[in-house]
Amino acid sequence: MRPDDLLRPTEAGLYCPPGDFYIDPVRPVPRALVTHGHADHARPGSERVLATRQTLAIMALRYGEDFCVERQEAPLGETITINGVDVSFHPAGHVLGSAQIAVTHKGLTIVASGDYKRRVDPTCLPFEPVRCDVFITEATFALPVFRHPETADEVAKLLASLRQFPERAHLVGAYALGKAQRVIRHLRDAGYDRPIYIHGALKKLCDFYQAEGIDLGELRPATVEAKGGEGAAKADFAGAVVVGPPSAFADRWARRFPDPVSCFASGWMRVRQRARQRGVELPLIISDHCDWDELTATIDELSPQEVWVTHGREEALVRWCELRQLRARPLHLVGYEDEAE
Repeated sequence: MRPDDLLRPTEAGLYCPPGDFYIDPVRPVPRALVTHGHADHARPGSERVLATRQTLAIMALRYGEDFCVERQEAPLGETITINGVDVSFHPAGHVLGSAQIAVTHKGLTIVASGDYKRRVDPTCLPFEPVRCDVFITEATFALPVFRHPETADEVAKLLASLRQFPERAHLVGAYALGKAQRVIRHLRDAGYDRPIYIHGALKKLCDFYQAEGIDLGELRPATVEAKGGEGAAKADFAGAVVVGPPSAFADRWARRFPDPVSCFASGWMRVRQRARQRGVELPLIISDHCDWDELTATIDELSPQEVWVTHGREEALVRWCELRQLRARPLHLVGYEDEAE
C-alpha cells in the first residue's frame, strides 16, 4: 500500500479513504479524529468525533455539549478499528489531552503528530515516540533561528522583573488553552505562591485543569473594583501577575492595571520585531511547539521512511530531510494557524 492510499490531504483536511475518516478536519465531516483541543484542530459540527477523554471535555467546554452528534473516547495506547483501519492515540506533549494519531493498514503505519513538543511540561503527558513508516510533523518553528531557551530561565526573567518593579502589574499574554496553565504551573514550581489573577476567558479551562489534578494554586479574577461592585482595588494589582489571552491586552481591559509591564509567552518572542510590533516590554520565549533542534532530533529518533511536513515553515524542514537522503514533502494543508502560539 502506498502512503497516499492511506492518508491524503484534501480541502477538508487529512483524509483516510479506507477508513473513511478525517484527522483534524477544517470543516464538519461525518467522522473526525481530533488530536487536541486548539480551535484550528478541533472544530465543532462534525457528526462523530473520536479523541482523548480530555480533548472531548475541552471541546465541550469551548463549544457546548452539542459540538457533535456522537463522541467516542480514545484511551491512550489502545487500538480502535474503523472500517478495517487500526488507529491509536499517543501522548503528544502539546497541551492537556493532546495526542498523536497512529493509522495502520495493510502493514503500513502513518503517525499524524498534530502539534507536539519535547520540553518538560508539568500540565500534560510527555511526547511518546511511536515507530512508523511515515511521520507527519508540524513545522511551526522549523527554521534554525528558532532555538528555544530553557523554560526555567524565561520564568526566572519574569520573577526578576517582579522583584525589580514591585509597584507594577505584570500582564502575561498566554493562549487560553495550555499556555496559560503551563505558565502558571511553572511559576508555582519556581516558588511563586502569591495569588495569580486571571482574565475571565481563562476560568473554565483553568478550573478544568485543576479538576484534572493539575494544581495551579490560588487564582483570582482579574477584575478591578467598580463603584459599588466586586473586584480588587486597582492598587491591589501592584506587583501582581495577571494572565490573560493576548487579545485582551490590546483593549481597555489592560489599562485598568497600575503601570503594567506587558509580557507575552510565545515561541514567536524569539523574533524581536514581533515583540516590538505587539508592544511587548518583557518577551518570554515559552513555546508549546518544538524548536528546530527538537524537530530534527525527533525525526532522527523515529527514523521513518518518509516525512510529511505541515502547517509552518515546511520547505526548510523538507530540505533538511532531503539532505539526509530521507524522502519528504510538504502537505500544504490550509486552515491551521500558528498565531495561537
